[in-house]
Amino acid sequence: MPQQNPTRKNNEFRLIRLEDAPPATSPYRLTDRAGADVAPVNRFLDALATRGLSGRTVRSYGYDLLHLCKWLSARSLSVEALCECHLLQYIRYQRHKTGRAAAPATINHRLHTVRAFYRFLVGHDIPAGQGTSRPRASIIGNRSGFLAHLGQGRRPAHTALRVKVPRKLIYPLTNRQAAALVDSFRTFRDRAIAGLMLLCGLRSCEVVALTEEDLAFSDNGLRVQGKGNKERIVPCPFEVRRTIDSYLRLERPARSAKALFVVLKGPRRGRPLTLAGLRTVFRHHRKHSGLSNANPHRLRHSFASNMARAGLQLTALMKLMGHSQISQTMRYIEFFPGDVRQEFFRVLKRLRGRSKDSGDET
Repeated sequence: MPQQNPTRKNNEFRLIRLEDAPPATSPYRLTDRAGADVAPVNRFLDALATRGLSGRTVRSYGYDLLHLCKWLSARSLSVEALCECHLLQYIRYQRHKTGRAAAPATINHRLHTVRAFYRFLVGHDIPAGQGTSRPRASIIGNRSGFLAHLGQGRRPAHTALRVKVPRKLIYPLTNRQAAALVDSFRTFRDRAIAGLMLLCGLRSCEVVALTEEDLAFSDNGLRVQGKGNKERIVPCPFEVRRTIDSYLRLERPARSAKALFVVLKGPRRGRPLTLAGLRTVFRHHRKHSGLSNANPHRLRHSFASNMARAGLQLTALMKLMGHSQISQTMRYIEFFPGDVRQEFFRVLKRLRGRSKDSGDET
């Protein structure tokens, strides 16, 4: 990437979306003030699209690089000149920016994007530079004893620079809270959306991507387009299917977009419901139901927690949620204080019974 002009303003960079992008190219383009392509970034985005990454993923990389280019331009830096000392400065900038500090997970995602983009341009990893301390990751054989011979002649790998992400416990909705939220919905459309998240575990983006063809794909379920364009079949409970049928018969405009869920009122009536529109729906109903924590992802989390508590095998839950690794599913499975207390007294009661039986025998 060429050296940036020191006089450039941060607002010269924009990420735009092309409606008629050629196949196997990114619909998202980074442009400067004159509307010209920022060629290195757009070649990278095209490479991601060629690999088959979903549009949402390419968009995420695009916004990360938009943020990076603004930061580099303000400091008259180029990507090729980066070392890890600059990444530390980039982290500090994001963590201490007044009023707009980035979340740790966001910072880590941006660091991953910077490293991938640097390797794409230069062909190797970002060098350490001075003033950095790169921790080493231990590998099998880097120890004495039984497995020492496996590590002979191998240098320990460097770990990627990351910030610590606090581990937060996300509480699922109780049955009473879930019922209160669903009761606050006044349309079959909104009730169907809540049902798909709460009883089928769908993500927000999966809900808005559904079509009528996905609904008709199976008598007992629906086809879901998950992350990475991976398809899965999800069982659909009778009450959710019945609510969707009522929405289609009574509410959905006759001339509508291909999407299953569309806007019901206003100038955009009949057009696909967007993620922003879905967030607006939940924001409205959080206010009216008094449940400040009832966001779409919490409904999906409640689905996972309820299924696990009821005894569903983790491998089956992993498939239902569209995870590629069991570790992703495990993040949704937590023992909450009430669960721990209940399990404690259950085991204590069993232990007391054993103690009493042992005393009777003696």
